[in-house]
Amino acid sequence: MSSITPAPVKDGIANPAPLGLCAFGMTTVLLNIHNAGFFEMNSMILAMGIFYGGLAQVIAGVIEAKKNNTFGLTAFTSYGFFWLSLVGLIVLPKLGWATAPSEGAMCAYLSVWGVFTLLLFFGTLKLNRALQFVFASLTVLFFLLVAGDATGNPVIKHLAGYEGIICGASAIYTGIANVLNEVYGRVVLPIGQVNV
Repeated sequence: MSSITPAPVKDGIANPAPLGLCAFGMTTVLLNIHNAGFFEMNSMILAMGIFYGGLAQVIAGVIEAKKNNTFGLTAFTSYGFFWLSLVGLIVLPKLGWATAPSEGAMCAYLSVWGVFTLLLFFGTLKLNRALQFVFASLTVLFFLLVAGDATGNPVIKHLAGYEGIICGASAIYTGIANVLNEVYGRVVLPIGQVNV
């Protein structure tokens, strides 16, 4: 009997995480440039929220399901639908289909997402440092947005915008690092792999 170890068989499905991370990151950066006060809410942000932050992340999550990655499925589909729901919160009242959410309602909405993100953060403790930073900074972002809505203080909202730009940029970095590290077959951009 031979003790030859068979070569691992690839599943033939590309890694969807870079798509999901870049979709999340780029949309987050653009929304938070608005939150930081650089430009008004406009169709560019809403379109990114629907088509890239929303649909691209849902697609990435579905592919994660095919790869048997429960964390990726849960994170990408959830945040994809977060973006779609956020656009709905903005657009539905303008169409006359619903009343706009009050500050209290927005605090509840953002708080639920903040708690959800904090819980997912614990899953990143077995993944890598880059994802830990993305989820930790996203948790902080949600609660800064809650504080901004609860107090009505524009300074907090602007601070949240700058923090959100950092969060989104970290997601873009993590996504691109995954792409380049795979293409080059070595660590081009480190993500701080966790050895557990």
